[in-house]
Amino acid sequence: MIKAFFQKNKGKRIFPEHEVKGLLKSIGLSVPEGIFIYRGMQPSAIGHQLSALTYPLVAKISSSKITSKTDAKGIRLGIKNEDELKNAVNELSGIENAEGVLVEEMAPEGLEVIAGGIIDKQFGPVVMFGLGGVFVELYKDVAFALAPMKEKDALWLIQQIKGYKLIEGFRGKPAVDKGALIKVILAVSEIISSGNVEEIDLNPVSLYPQGAIILDAKMSVL
Repeated sequence: MIKAFFQKNKGKRIFPEHEVKGLLKSIGLSVPEGIFIYRGMQPSAIGHQLSALTYPLVAKISSSKITSKTDAKGIRLGIKNEDELKNAVNELSGIENAEGVLVEEMAPEGLEVIAGGIIDKQFGPVVMFGLGGVFVELYKDVAFALAPMKEKDALWLIQQIKGYKLIEGFRGKPAVDKGALIKVILAVSEIISSGNVEEIDLNPVSLYPQGAIILDAKMSVL
């Protein structure tokens, strides 16, 4: 699947979120249900696809020129009905450099982590894991491992962060699904080791007692 994806997209440097999530979904990872609304898309097609989604929804700007959706004020959360969605899509489409809008079902609150990969000049493919969302900037609680990885390597990586107790269950919070998390980390390892990718960033990945959902994804190729 991974090899075929890059063969199909030869020459593309940066992938929009919905395409990265399409790749992740094709290799068995969970992403929110959603649709991508591109410029010029017919209203009838939009309405038909949206009817399959369940409110509340989130709408996010899509642009190869915008590095931070938050900084660009390109995210609308908690959209409760069709009118709010129309307003959100119109506002996001009007932001400079907007190429489309990704509309997705909002995921339940979970433990947010980050999983990513880079090509290091000295070490080659490297996988990074840590607490995600706002925590990655606040606590900088991350760990690194060389790729490609096996299941035991992924488990070792998870155990290296200071926040590992949160994964095991802490102060009344249930433990999260380590099996699902390991699956995400191994997928990142496989992608960054493919020889095609310069960087991949899944942040946040929301973890639950059962399962994990990738809420945001970025990827650039060599």
